[in-house]
Amino acid sequence: AGAAGDELRGGCGARRAGAGDGVDTGVGGDKLSWDIFVQDVPVDAKKIADIPDDFKPAPIGKHSDVIQKIKEIVPFADFTDPEWGLIDGEGFSIEVNIPADDDLLMGFAFHVRGGVTAVGIIADILDQLGLRAIDGGSDTGFFDRDKAQASLLRWRAYRDQVINAPRSDDQS
Repeated sequence: AGAAGDELRGGCGARRAGAGDGVDTGVGGDKLSWDIFVQDVPVDAKKIADIPDDFKPAPIGKHSDVIQKIKEIVPFADFTDPEWGLIDGEGFSIEVNIPADDDLLMGFAFHVRGGVTAVGIIADILDQLGLRAIDGGSDTGFFDRDKAQASLLRWRAYRDQVINAPRSDDQS
C-alpha cells in the first residue's frame, strides 16, 4: 500500500451526501470514483475471459450479513442508510452500494475516493466475505490485493487525462 494522504481525485454514479468530506477530491472529484464490483465468480477463473458464457452467479449472502461482516473489519463503517454505506478514513472515502431489493444479494459495489489505503480495506473486506471482485483497471479484470494499487494509479492517470483534456466546446 501507499501513503494514506495520496489522494484519488474522483467518483462515478450517485454520491451520498457527505461522502468523502475532508478528502481532497480535486477537479470534478465528487463526480468520479474508482469502482470495484463484488459478485460470485468462479474460483478457478484467472481472468474475466475464463468465466464460462453459461456461468450463473450464485447469491453472495444476505444483505444484513454482508453489512455485519463489513463492520467486523471496519467498525466505524456507517450504514445509517443500509443501501449506501460509508467508510471514511484519513485521506480516503469508500461508498458501499448494497442493493436492498431483496434479502439475498447478487452483488454490490465499492466506490472509492481518496488514497490507496482504501485498497487494503477493500481486500480485507473481500477476504472476510470470501468473495472476489471485478476491477476493470486490472490486467486480469479481477481485484487483486497485490496489484490493486497499480490499478488505482492507472485509473487516476486516465481520470486526470480526461478531466484536464480540452473540451471540444471551448472557444479559446
